[in-house]
Parts: sequence; C-alpha cells; structure tokens
Amino acid sequence: MEEFNRALAHLQEKFGDKDNLIGLSTISLKSTPDGRPHPAVRFVDAYYEDGAFYTVTYATSSKVQQIMANPAVAICYVVDSFTADGHGENLGWVKDSKNSALAAKLREIFAEWYDDANNDDDPNTCILKITLDKGLWNFPHEGKCTLIDFVTKEVEHRG
Repeated sequence: MEEFNRALAHLQEKFGDKDNLIGLSTISLKSTPDGRPHPAVRFVDAYYEDGAFYTVTYATSSKVQQIMANPAVAICYVVDSFTADGHGENLGWVKDSKNSALAAKLREIFAEWYDDANNDDDPNTCILKITLDKGLWNFPHEGKCTLIDFVTKEVEHRG
C-alpha cells in the first residue's frame, strides 16, 4: 500500500493542479466495415486528482455519447510516457450544485481559455470524469516500466 501511495503522489506531482493535454480514446458508435469495434481518439485538456482526470466538455459531443454507450476509455500522456485505461463518466452540468467545488477548480486550472471554450449556462456543458483502473509509466530507453493497479492498489516494477 505504501508503494501505491507513492505512485499516487508521483501522479499528483506530475499532473495535479495544472492543465494537461492528454489523448483520450473511446470506442466509436460506428463499427469497422467488418463489424469490429472502432477506436476514436482525441486530445482533451484535463485536470488530475486522486486517480482520475477531469475535463469540461459538451454532453452531446461524440466522446460523451461514446462513453455513455461504452464507458471503457484509455488515456495517453506522451511527455512523461504514461498510459492508462479506465472508465469515463458524465458527472453532469457544470453548474449543478453537486459539481460546484470541482467546477470551480476546473475554471481556475483552465482559466486561460475556459470562458472562450465553454458556456456554463448551457446545461449540456458537463464535467467528464476519467477514472483510472490500470496505469503504466513506461521508460523504454531504460527497459523499465511501472504498472499501477488503481483497483487493487498494487504497484509492479518491471525491468
């Protein structure tokens, strides 16, 4: 458990209290021509806290619609070679009273561009939570990686 807490502290140090540009992958509502699931990926600005990333988006966007149909997601942060899988959840309107503290944090973290990109008076402006299930710090040039299981709260070092 101590090692897991260190891993969380490292994530907080790297991603907490700032705007992070992450790749967010979902499963498209449309299948490939042979009927297989089709991935969809895009970059989103996200804030990290306690094993989850948060972003402000629009409830009718393709990413939210895809997550509503299949909450499985994956994320990638290239700069620090961190990838993870987890599940997405629409927390609802940013002005909903249950979201007030989190929405205030997001407005502060994203202050440089928030008002230009979002209309908080529109009830479709929502908070998307990406809860991490498994993460991987990859150090390919060193032949090392660290696996983090957010569900079992275990950490494994390889290499």
